Formats: sequence, C-alpha cells, structure tokens
Amino acid sequence: MPLPPAPPEALLETALYAEDLETTARFYADVLGLPEIARVEDRHVFFRVGNMVLLLFQPLATAAGGSNPELPVPPHGCRGEGHLCFSASAAEIHAWQERLEAAGVPVEADFHWPNGARSIYFRDPAGNSLEFAEPRLWFDEV
Repeated sequence: MPLPPAPPEALLETALYAEDLETTARFYADVLGLPEIARVEDRHVFFRVGNMVLLLFQPLATAAGGSNPELPVPPHGCRGEGHLCFSASAAEIHAWQERLEAAGVPVEADFHWPNGARSIYFRDPAGNSLEFAEPRLWFDEV
C-alpha cells in the first residue's frame, strides 16, 4: 500500500451561506473590501481573501446542484449561521473595529484569550459569525 500524502498545509476555499445573497455580498465588498472574483446571479458570489477564496452561496440554489454539465459539482451546503475568522494584527483589529463601527456593524465581543491574543466578533447580514483574531491565538511562532 502506498504511503499517505502529507497533510494539507492550507485552505484554498471556504464557504458561508446567505439567503439574501445580494445584501450579504455587498457587505463583504463594501464593508470588508474583499474583491469579487466570480458571480452567478442568485446562486453564488466568490471573493478573494489573500491566498484563499470565500465562497458565498445562496443555500437553496447550492443544495439543488449545478446546471452546467461541464462543471459537475455535486449539491452541497448547510443551513444556519456559520463562522469565519480573519487573521489580523492587534493594530489591524483596532482599525477594523473602527471601520465596522463607522459602517454601523456592532462588535458583539472584544476580548483577550488566555494566551493574550485579541479577537473581535461581529455578524454579516446573513447572521454568520465573523471574527478578526491575532494569529498567536493558535500559533506561538507567529
């Protein structure tokens, strides 16, 4: 039997779901400043986040599966609020908190973890829980 491959070292994409796709997509573009890289009306909007992609799906459309036979992506998705954490330095977290407050987006929680790393939590228009956190929350070497 062949040896298993090395564990993955990075995420390429992750997904969140929003019934009101257009309103939620505007939030990611206008408030967070993420560049849009692909869109299919009433189905999905994809954004670049550094070296990965945030897939924002309309849950009913994604659960129905794709209609393009050349891209046979199986039906998938979930219901309810998801969570996503963006990496940010302490100074960046402070700047993001100001930006969110100026945009009328309330910060639900702002605290330091037992190891001293800071996080702030807020929500997108679909109710997904979003976070900015210092990388040292998880990694000593950062």
